[in-house]
Amino acid sequence: MDQCTLQPELITVLTTLVLEAVERPAPEGGLSPDEPLFGPDARLDLDSLDALQLSMTIQQHYGVRMPDSKETRRAFTSIAHLAEYLGAHRA
Repeated sequence: MDQCTLQPELITVLTTLVLEAVERPAPEGGLSPDEPLFGPDARLDLDSLDALQLSMTIQQHYGVRMPDSKETRRAFTSIAHLAEYLGAHRA
């Protein structure tokens, strides 16, 4: 299967994984793949501790290390960005 075929499934899995990692319920209407995870427009109201928890969860589940960097911050912009990051960094 190519990455495009796996993307919707990965988005679904990542959405659940993110919500579990940060111990938050899905916002009303669900969490859109392009919705911001951090910042003033984010409905989840995540902070730096949530980012750390999320990076540790990603490393445990996917074996992808997410150091505190600009690249990681871009990956955590949204579920869609995170899926792209994992697609590029998974072995």
